[in-house]
Amino acid sequence: MARVFHCGHYTHGPRSVGFFEATSARSITDRVLSEPGCAFYIFAVVDFFLLAPRIGISLTAILGTNVKRTMELNSATATTTQLSRWMSVGVLVGAIVLGLGVLHHTNHSPRTDDAEVFANFIGIAPQVEGPIVRLNVHDNQFVKKGDLLFEIDERPYQYAVERSISEQAALEGQISDEERRISALVSAVSVARANIHSSEADVTRSASVVEQAQADVAHSEQGVSRAKAEWTYANNNLHRLEPLLLKQFVTADQVDRARTSEIAQAEALKQAESQLLLSQAELKSALAQRERSAANLDQSKAQHEQTKHAVTTLEPLISQRGARSSAVKDAQYKLNNCRVYAPFDALVTNLTISEGAYAHVGEQMFILIDVRTWWAIGNFREGQLSHIKPGMRADVYVMSRPNVRFLGMVDSVGFGVTPDPDVIGKLEKGLPDVQRTLNWVHLASRYPVRVRVENPTPELFRVGESAVVTIRGN
Repeated sequence: MARVFHCGHYTHGPRSVGFFEATSARSITDRVLSEPGCAFYIFAVVDFFLLAPRIGISLTAILGTNVKRTMELNSATATTTQLSRWMSVGVLVGAIVLGLGVLHHTNHSPRTDDAEVFANFIGIAPQVEGPIVRLNVHDNQFVKKGDLLFEIDERPYQYAVERSISEQAALEGQISDEERRISALVSAVSVARANIHSSEADVTRSASVVEQAQADVAHSEQGVSRAKAEWTYANNNLHRLEPLLLKQFVTADQVDRARTSEIAQAEALKQAESQLLLSQAELKSALAQRERSAANLDQSKAQHEQTKHAVTTLEPLISQRGARSSAVKDAQYKLNNCRVYAPFDALVTNLTISEGAYAHVGEQMFILIDVRTWWAIGNFREGQLSHIKPGMRADVYVMSRPNVRFLGMVDSVGFGVTPDPDVIGKLEKGLPDVQRTLNWVHLASRYPVRVRVENPTPELFRVGESAVVTIRGN
């Protein structure tokens, strides 16, 4: 049990106001406490009362000291309260100003530690296949542009080049032979054309001969008719004179002359008939010659057409020149690809092959990291993107050397990320699959911002390395 005295000002000292049961240093059960203003000192007085028997201090001395201190505190309470109010106001104003400054700095100079170092890289894969006869690089080696990386056995491709060149030369020889053969065929066409002209002249001459023979036949027929008429007259005259000779009306000489004339006319008739037969025979010969000339003309024309159609062109062979030339270039291209050179200054990584291995077309052998340009790709919240524009200055820090600042410039700001299926559902064919749950806490999306590092240190930058990016504005 402990007695507690009032802490106010009284003439006869402190006045008892109630009893408390103290079970420990901080466990007190209030029984009687009726006057205001004393609760402020209860725990202090109880502590002193509980500790006084242990340290040998009398209760009267302790109460005297507390009364004196209480009086000093009451005298300074007004000043302290006034000062504390002004300090509270000052702290509140300072906190508001500091918060606004931090908010402005966060919005206009956004910062993220969700960033990684990135560089372009390519997979080196051969464009021809074959055993690797030379490998000039090792893993994590720096190579310069034009350095020989590896070499594939080039002998099969050298043979292919020689074979394609030989085939191209054979095609050119074939074209030359065909040109000479075509020249011969063209000459044959010219000869056939000349034969046509000759046959046409023979036909014309044969026609003239036929006309001449027909004229001779007509003339011979006329001669036969005239000789026949004269023989008829001489024969009739002889038959008239012979009866008159018996009656001595004519002389024997007249009869002999008449008989001689009849015989002469008979011979003339036979001769005219023979001439007619000869003219007819000549006419038949002329007609046959004309038919033969016409047949020769037709044959010459047919031969001319044949030789003209036999003349070929060089287009099919000439059109093969492009294919043969392409074959030579393709073989030479494959031969050149047996040696693979570095396309740019780079770092070799993920090398898992050695000399003697068989390289396949398109099968990746190792990676080349382009060290000419490095980026830091930072993921910024969508609310910060309005303050980030391409061309702004930025600071980049890498985790391997966090005390070194690298200058950078915003290269681009991302325009798309993979949609969250928990928000919009699945984007598939058919009807949209919308989620039926509702997330009360909506997290802001993050978009990648590409910052190009202007002064990278090659030995500090690695692809995938953690980084911190701060946008400094223009």
